[in-house]
Amino acid sequence: MVIPHRKFLLILALLFAAFWTALAINPHYRADWLMENVLVFGFVIFIAFFHNKLLLSRVSYTLIFVFMCLHEVGAHYTYAEVPYEQWFQELFGISVQNIMGWERNNFDRVIHFSYGLLLAYPVREIYLRVANAKGFWGYFLPLDFTMSTSMIFELFEWAAAVVFGGELGAAYLGSQGDVWDAHKDMALASLGALIAMTITAAVNMHLQRDFAREWSQSLKVKNPKPLGED
Repeated sequence: MVIPHRKFLLILALLFAAFWTALAINPHYRADWLMENVLVFGFVIFIAFFHNKLLLSRVSYTLIFVFMCLHEVGAHYTYAEVPYEQWFQELFGISVQNIMGWERNNFDRVIHFSYGLLLAYPVREIYLRVANAKGFWGYFLPLDFTMSTSMIFELFEWAAAVVFGGELGAAYLGSQGDVWDAHKDMALASLGALIAMTITAAVNMHLQRDFAREWSQSLKVKNPKPLGED
């Protein structure tokens, strides 16, 4: 039996509230935890305020929920100190670092990749339902949004590190001495979004009979006359 959208959203909200509360207890670095949750507070308020006007699909809410939970894990430990290596060794007896050839803690890289992979679909839904994006633009604009917001977040991280400085700035920045950290983070977020949109396009190509026609129509010039801003 399919759970109604509002009830499904309420269930996810309660689960996230419980998860958030558990990880809010005694985080490794309280000041960094507060900074990491600034955007979370704003995002939760945004969803709560707009869900009556724009109720997203269950798929979108699930993807958002998973990303938010992953982010809270990073906020609790600080991204550079999430003990995922220890977890995998205790649970499965394997070393992720050795298998992947990693030398640094890459939990932050995983989250940047997940940002694109998990949130591009909800962003696409908003573009389809609010901006009426069709065809090519329904896949390109979520990718573009992911890339641009990744850049904005890297600037925000840099500004916060400069303003706060010291251990707090370093913990929030989480570059771990990699001078190309920001570039890699943006590239991974873009890759995640590209994969998500490619999968979505492949599924729609299989299920949507007018996929090719809609794609072609979306790239045609709708108004050949120049705008009259002279």
